[in-house]
Amino acid sequence: MSPSPKDPLPDLDPFDIFDTEAARLDRFFSGLDEEGWNRPSRAAGWSVRDVLGHLAGEELYNHACLDDDLDGFSAMLRREGVEGGFNAFNDWCVRRRRDLPVEEVLQEWREANGVTRARIRALGRDASLPTLAGPYPVGRQTFHYDSEYATHADDVGAPVSEEEADDRAWWRARVAVFVLEEQGSQAQVEPTAERIWVHAYDTTTQLPVPVFVEATVGRLPDDYPIDRRVRAALRCLA
Repeated sequence: MSPSPKDPLPDLDPFDIFDTEAARLDRFFSGLDEEGWNRPSRAAGWSVRDVLGHLAGEELYNHACLDDDLDGFSAMLRREGVEGGFNAFNDWCVRRRRDLPVEEVLQEWREANGVTRARIRALGRDASLPTLAGPYPVGRQTFHYDSEYATHADDVGAPVSEEEADDRAWWRARVAVFVLEEQGSQAQVEPTAERIWVHAYDTTTQLPVPVFVEATVGRLPDDYPIDRRVRAALRCLA
């Protein structure tokens, strides 16, 4: 299905990007030993294994959206005593998988995510997907998945080749720009030839593309010299 005129990123294929980032994670996870699984990730409080548990668990939500069964998903959370929104759901997903054999969790994620990727591609980017926030275009939802998978790949240290690094940083920046606009952020952003121009709270700065991406997913180091209000305004994908 061809992109609609309102598609914010018509030249990018969200499904191909999702496949690429899922394959990156799968290759990395498949080569880990016990020490690698237990190593801390960049996601606060989570080991590399916990990141996998999170990815496996969130497929419950992804499949509920695809099945148009969000009522069933909410009922399941109530039965499990999960209260507190997505943060509580994420913590529950991680906790319930910590005592399972890691090979079992890896296979759970691999199979469930494969189903998700196949089904959203079959729907096409212009279709509407039920979500807890309301109906949302499949293509846009997939860009959110793309950003999340790229972020978690970086969290666990999955390799990114020099040949793909620049293009990867730019698609992530472009996704963040449209999400900031969609969310009505206080930050005005504009890509330039090599940087991202940012204006918020009477402050103007130009950030290198990788730095901008890290800011939008909440991974910018605490000591990076940027106004805390601007930092908060840029965070949109984590």
